[in-house]
Amino acid sequence: MWRGLYTAATGMISEQKRTDVIANNIANAATTGYKRDVTIHKEFHNMLIKRVYDFDDGGSVGMDVAPFNSLAELGTSREDVTQIKGFNADPFKTPNIGELGLGDYIDEIAVDYAQGALESTGNTYDLAIVGDGFFAVQTPEGVRYTRNGAFFKNQQGYLQDIRGYNLLDTQGNPIRIPANVPDSRVVITGNGTVSVPGNQLQLNPETNRWISVGNMNNQQTLAQIQLVEFGDRLATQKQGDNLFYIVNDNDGNPPVAQEVGQNVQARIMDPNAQPRPASGEILQGTLEKSNISIVYEMVELIHNHRLYEANAKAVLTQDSMLDKSVNDVGSIG
Repeated sequence: MWRGLYTAATGMISEQKRTDVIANNIANAATTGYKRDVTIHKEFHNMLIKRVYDFDDGGSVGMDVAPFNSLAELGTSREDVTQIKGFNADPFKTPNIGELGLGDYIDEIAVDYAQGALESTGNTYDLAIVGDGFFAVQTPEGVRYTRNGAFFKNQQGYLQDIRGYNLLDTQGNPIRIPANVPDSRVVITGNGTVSVPGNQLQLNPETNRWISVGNMNNQQTLAQIQLVEFGDRLATQKQGDNLFYIVNDNDGNPPVAQEVGQNVQARIMDPNAQPRPASGEILQGTLEKSNISIVYEMVELIHNHRLYEANAKAVLTQDSMLDKSVNDVGSIG
């Protein structure tokens, strides 16, 4: 009974954590570029149950007697009551009752990277990634990665997200739009190339801002947006605020291999755990919605609630049985 109580309790704990994950998904249904979380359940190792005094070879059955080699020496036969319903006391055919499950637990909260729906906005600095890839932004904690492409140009001309984190180019530098270039003339192609009109850039010493000069009918390359992907889905982890960081290092950079243990060193040296040029493409004037389906999440929430209730009833049943065993059965005689 104790095992049943613990098994049901672990189920309640797992479903409670799953409820939190589903609730977080629903809360971020309108978050640009959000990727839903999925709970991965794992079963505890099952326990093999045998009858009391079972044995694997010739020996005793709980009594201090000499070893035996046959049923006759054991003092029983195949027609004995101990052979009823398939249970066999034959020392050469060890009977097992079966396996007992010990419940489950949340092994991992995985991220579903499925493509979200695309919404056309017409805004110059609204960018969506079609396929695999992340934008790289500079945060106080280091480089972070995001699918949220809702960028804007601040007063200094830097492209930033809503929290003021600079969008980075392939050289790791912030992207700054020349002061005299209107937003409508900024072109961002599928590979992340940012083009502005003119032939060259010139620094205005009075404003300390770059300006575009030359033939304004031409287009010149200003920068290329850093668009990266990871071959290993476990290479990044959610930090919050729709940001991801490399799990090897909270600062966004792999630590020195000599300073870590062997279990981490293998992942650091694995090229699939490092950022590389993405295979996806960028769409200008478009945003990627979250990949959350409200209807699906609500159905999962109802299903989750029913599982939680079933485990709760199992706990109450086990508790009632223990109560009778202690207070009723134990008082007989």
